[in-house]
Amino acid sequence: MDQGELLAERFEANRDHLRAVAIRMLGSPGEADDAVQEAWLRLNRSDTSSVNNLSGWLTTVVARVCLDMLRSRQSRREGPMGPEVPEPIANRADGTQPEHEAELADSVGIALLVVLETLTPAERLSFVLHDMFDLPFEEIAPIVGRSPAAARQLASRARRRVQSTPEECSADQSRHRTAVEAFLAASREGNFAALLELLDPEVVLRADTAAIKASRGYQGAGARQLTPEVRGRRAVAEVLSGAGAVQLAMVDGAAGATWAPGGKPRAAIAFAVANGKVTEIEVIVEPQALRELRIEILEE
Repeated sequence: MDQGELLAERFEANRDHLRAVAIRMLGSPGEADDAVQEAWLRLNRSDTSSVNNLSGWLTTVVARVCLDMLRSRQSRREGPMGPEVPEPIANRADGTQPEHEAELADSVGIALLVVLETLTPAERLSFVLHDMFDLPFEEIAPIVGRSPAAARQLASRARRRVQSTPEECSADQSRHRTAVEAFLAASREGNFAALLELLDPEVVLRADTAAIKASRGYQGAGARQLTPEVRGRRAVAEVLSGAGAVQLAMVDGAAGATWAPGGKPRAAIAFAVANGKVTEIEVIVEPQALRELRIEILEE
C-alpha cells in the first residue's frame, strides 16, 4: 500500500467522527459533507509526516472549516440553515447505514440544534468540541483565536444558554450587562471601592502579548501595568482603575468593552460574570485575535 492509499484509509477511518463534529457545528448534513470534503483536500495538500495524532489534526481542520462557514453565514446575515436533522436513507452512496443516521439524528436533537443556532460561532465551536467531544480548551483556544480561559468562558456561556429557557437566558444576559456597565462606570470614575465590590475575590485578569507591550508606553484604555495574568480583586482593580477611554460593546455576543478610536476597535475586553460579580477579564489587542471577534459598539 502506497502513502496515498494509507492516508486515504486513515481518513476514511475518521470520516464518521468528522461528519458528526461538522453536523453539530453546522446543523446541516449537506454542509457537514462539504466541510469533511474540504478537510480531505487540505489533508492532501499538507505534509503530515510530523503529525502524531492524525485524528486530532483532522478534527481541528474540520472545526476551522466549520468556524469559517459559520462566520461567512453570519457576515452575510443569513438565517439559520436548518436545523436539518438527517433522515435515515437506505443505500447511501457513502455506505453509511440508515441505523447510524437515525442514531446521529437522535443524538443531535432538533431542540439542541435550534439552541445552537442562537450562539455565536466561537461559542458554538467551544461548546461542541468540549462538551460533546471532550476536546481540551488548550486545543480549542487556537482554533477560536483566544486563550484557553477565554475558550472556557465561551463554552460556559453557551452551556448556560443550552440549559436555560429563553427567559432565563435573557435574564442572564441582562445581569451580565448590568455588572459590566457598573464595572466600567466605577473604572472611569476611579472609584476603587466600587471596583472591589464588583470583582469576585478570586477574579483573574489575563492579557495577550500585544496588550502587555502596548501597556508599557500607553497609560490609558485600562492597559497600565498589564502582565499575562493578574489575580485577586485588589490587584485587578489597581490595574483597571481609570480606564476612561473604553466603551461598552458586545464582544462575541456578550457585554464587554472596546477601545475604538475613530470607531475602529483596537482593543477588546471580555468579561465573565457569576452571581453579579466579575470573575474573569481578558484584554485582547492582538490584531489577528481582534479580527476573530465580533465587536459591536453600544450606546450608553
